[in-house]
Amino acid sequence: MESFFEILSQCPLFEGIERADIPGMLSCLGGRTKEIPKGGPVFLEGDPAQFVGVVLSGMVQIVRDDYYGRRSVLTLVPPGGLFAEVFACAGLETLPVSALALAPSTVLLLDCRRVIKGCTHACPFHSRLIRNLLQGMAQKNLALAQKIRCMSQKTTEEKLMTFLLEQAKRQGSPEFVIPYDRQALADYLGVERSAMSAEIGKMKRAGLIDSHGSWFRVLTPAGE
Repeated sequence: MESFFEILSQCPLFEGIERADIPGMLSCLGGRTKEIPKGGPVFLEGDPAQFVGVVLSGMVQIVRDDYYGRRSVLTLVPPGGLFAEVFACAGLETLPVSALALAPSTVLLLDCRRVIKGCTHACPFHSRLIRNLLQGMAQKNLALAQKIRCMSQKTTEEKLMTFLLEQAKRQGSPEFVIPYDRQALADYLGVERSAMSAEIGKMKRAGLIDSHGSWFRVLTPAGE
């Protein structure tokens, strides 16, 4: 139970909420936990857009498949992360994306209608939840803008360097670990994995980067 509260305290939706208020709040919001095996769905495209999810353990990825079945990874959600709130709050009847477990995961599902509409008991935490929800969605819009910036670059090398330089800036170090494996990174950037891997090899030989798996180091080109 202690770890449960610790994870919830990392979730932006619960910022400023007293721990003693959480059990009653979860009851009011229809909260329920769900165990998901690796590769299993939390929900699938076409399911009702009703719930907001919080990852309690494991890792969840949000994906979208196009008409031909080509998959794009929209985001990865670590423990403490919130997902599906944008679709639930938009008033959509069904979800345009799927949420899949990258590892055995536990998620908390909350009824979004109870979050945004309040309840007959006039619980004092609802106004705080709505404020947290709006702030979280604004932050995700910023992350989406960054993804669009990466994907708008013309070449695979430019997409990679834009992404890696942003990661280095965000983590304050030329050496860092990204939250994606190679396939997920390729999906994030909208490129073929084989082409991306070949480009990483070229960039390493050119002295632009060093890498191993999800670990990268951005190098200063010779002469600079």
